[in-house]
Amino acid sequence: MEHERHGARQPHRFDPARAGVLDDRARFASLPPNEVFSLLNARNGAVVVDFGTGTGTYAIELAKNRPDVRVIALDELQPMLDKVRQKLATEPLRNMEPVMARSPEASALVGNVDRVLALNVLHELGDAALGEVLALLKSSGGVLFVDWNAEAPRDYGPPKEHVYSPLEAQRRLEKAGFQVTGQKLFPHHYALVCRRAAT
Repeated sequence: MEHERHGARQPHRFDPARAGVLDDRARFASLPPNEVFSLLNARNGAVVVDFGTGTGTYAIELAKNRPDVRVIALDELQPMLDKVRQKLATEPLRNMEPVMARSPEASALVGNVDRVLALNVLHELGDAALGEVLALLKSSGGVLFVDWNAEAPRDYGPPKEHVYSPLEAQRRLEKAGFQVTGQKLFPHHYALVCRRAAT
């Protein structure tokens, strides 16, 4: 059953039939993994969840670059996780684990995650899913939202009207209970560094 999407900017969930575009390593040119991981700022031994991992392209890069952290590739679509498992069968990574959203394994992560990476998914996340991101975090945890910038000219990716400007994204996240503590602009994306807002 498709997860509740109320509040999502994009009207329809990403089609797994198009998953091949997520494996295009040309993405790294405009959104370099090392720069993304630097913003994530995960400590040694951290538990990091790639929320909405898709085919796991960035999660795998993170696991390779940071063997000192535990990487959880989390998604709600079984076809996506199957692709991640296929990749790991070819190139095993002991510090990476695919997990189905809202499974018992996912429930065990609630309150135990140091960092969440949410890459190219904010425009697809409903309000309930943003609540799930918050619930994952330790009290000292943080989230890095990286998404398509509605203000940046480009000829690929989601339609402009289906994504946010950085300010729109910040406002939505603040309304959902996050505090934005930092921002970086990439050629086609923005990155917002967040933590749980003080109550």
